Amino acid sequence: MLPFGANSVLFGGFDLETAMAHIAASGYDGIELSAINGMCEHLNLDTWRQDAARIKDLAQQHNLKLLAIEEAALDEARLLTAFEACASIGIPVINIGPGGKAGSEDDLKASIAKMSKLAARAADHGVLLCVKAHVGAAIHDTPTTLRAMAEIDSPGFGIDMDPSHIYRANEDPVAALREVISRIRHVHIRDCPDRGPGPGKPEMQACGRGEIDLLGYVRVLLESGYEGPVDLEIIGAGQYELARCAIIAAESRGYLNACVKACPPR
Repeated sequence: MLPFGANSVLFGGFDLETAMAHIAASGYDGIELSAINGMCEHLNLDTWRQDAARIKDLAQQHNLKLLAIEEAALDEARLLTAFEACASIGIPVINIGPGGKAGSEDDLKASIAKMSKLAARAADHGVLLCVKAHVGAAIHDTPTTLRAMAEIDSPGFGIDMDPSHIYRANEDPVAALREVISRIRHVHIRDCPDRGPGPGKPEMQACGRGEIDLLGYVRVLLESGYEGPVDLEIIGAGQYELARCAIIAAESRGYLNACVKACPPR
């Protein structure tokens, strides 16, 4: 069974305990802690040592697996701290964006080189560094993702597949998933109302609200035998009241559960 979690950035306007309580109440198996500097730091990488015990206690209290963190940036110092923190707390995946600009060969080369170096350090700590194709970034579609896959052979590296970014790259996320499934170690999942460039309002990112074939996407994950984290990532809800955030989380979880049930058993 796929372990479904939610990125705590959806509850970025609230503290970690509130986020965990509502993610658990929405039916998720786990949580991805947001460690995004300047947006949402439910995992503060500057104070992780003093916060670690509380994070683990809260996860146990709410019966949530600590599935991943999202640090987002390619900041080497922060990522080295993140590797140490996650290894200590017991979080297996650190998610980042690729940085750089789409269409720049120099940026793509630099991004791949940096991730290769950092993935080796992640492997030293026994954790995974995962990157996703991101609209406007050096890695932004399936061809650039395949390039990173071909050039980074570290066991500490994996692909974080986000169908909404692939959809906004004017690709079919289901077909794209089949091309990269061999190296996927994490999935960020959400819907999208159109080709972008943005993902839409938070409620339109809820699974089932948009145009992405998430049923087909889940089917490929199940058929491939993928068993890694699948974390809902909804951005832009930082000013939403708690009830709206919880509705988005619960609606998405119900839709994903329906997708799993609609797929034939392996």
